[in-house]
Amino acid sequence: MKPARVSSLVLFNKPYGVLSQFTPEGKWRALAEFIPVKGVYVAGRLDADSEGLLILTDDGKLQAKIADPKHKLEKTYWAQVEGVPDEAALDKLRAGIALSDFTAKPAKVRLIAEPPGLWLRDPPIRYRAAIPTSWLEIRIAEGKNRQVRRMTAAIGYPTLRLIRAAIGAVGLDDLAPGEWRKIDGSYPDLQGKFQ
Repeated sequence: MKPARVSSLVLFNKPYGVLSQFTPEGKWRALAEFIPVKGVYVAGRLDADSEGLLILTDDGKLQAKIADPKHKLEKTYWAQVEGVPDEAALDKLRAGIALSDFTAKPAKVRLIAEPPGLWLRDPPIRYRAAIPTSWLEIRIAEGKNRQVRRMTAAIGYPTLRLIRAAIGAVGLDDLAPGEWRKIDGSYPDLQGKFQ
């Protein structure tokens, strides 16, 4: 009998300025600078100017389950926006908002305090004394290119900083920017969380 294949899962807190790939491009750094694990691939990308949770795996089925919107796996984002949106503005996101090339499905969104224990971004966001900022928690099951940024801009509150805090029930926990944790084996608890 052939032994069962052992899968690997890597949780990574992607810093600002790092691509969701192993080779650098232009001014952007790459995952190879941080993660020495071979044979794992990103399951759901983040833009170079976004931060937070990336999951990498060598399990193609799990990668598809995490990345493909047809599985409706919810992703949680923290967005620092320019200004303080009122409930009427947030209701537009909750209802689903038309963007130039598609209509975003209804999002779960709420105003939150700055997340506790949040690290400083390098470089910091632009500071404008006359314009306050606020934090939103946004949960979506899609993940189109720059979707959260486009959604907040469409209601008049541009995103200044974007952090993916969780994928399904798997969060950043205690990972600092640039830190990763590898889990080998069947990780039934994580697969269960991805149902």
